[in-house]
Amino acid sequence: MSENIKRASVNDAKIIGEVFDLYRVFYKQESNISVAQKYITERLSNNESVIFFAEEKERCIGFTQLYSTFDSVNVRQKIVLYDLFVREEYRRRGFAKLLMNAAKQYATENNFGSIELSTAKTNTPGQSLYESLGYLRDNEYYTYDLEI
Repeated sequence: MSENIKRASVNDAKIIGEVFDLYRVFYKQESNISVAQKYITERLSNNESVIFFAEEKERCIGFTQLYSTFDSVNVRQKIVLYDLFVREEYRRRGFAKLLMNAAKQYATENNFGSIELSTAKTNTPGQSLYESLGYLRDNEYYTYDLEI
C-alpha cells in the first residue's frame, strides 16, 4: 500500500469527516461537518466499515469507505465500496486509483469474494477508472431503492 494511503482508525475521524462532508455536498446534501464526523466516528468505533484515506501533509485529501455484506448466491462475503471521493484540487493525480487498489488489497487479504460498487450514469471519469481496474459493468440486474 502506498505511504500516502492509510487505513483509518477512530482517531482519524475528524480529518476524514471534513472530506466526507464535501462528498455529501457533492451529492446535494447540506454541509454539516459535525454530522459527517459523527457518522465516520460511529462507523469506525463500531467496526461497521473500513475506511482508507489518502493523506498529504497531514491533510486528508480523499477516502474510500467499505462495508462488508454477504453474497448468498455465491455463498461468500463481499465488499460494497460505497464511497470514493478525492478533493477536487487533487483529482487526476492517481489518488482514486491508489484508494481503489487499497480496497482490493484489503478484500484479497481478508478473503472476500468480490467488490461491488455503483456509480452515477453521468460519472464517466469514475466509470473509466473502474473499468481500467478490471471492474465489469453489470448488465443483468436493475437496482431498486425504497425510501423508509
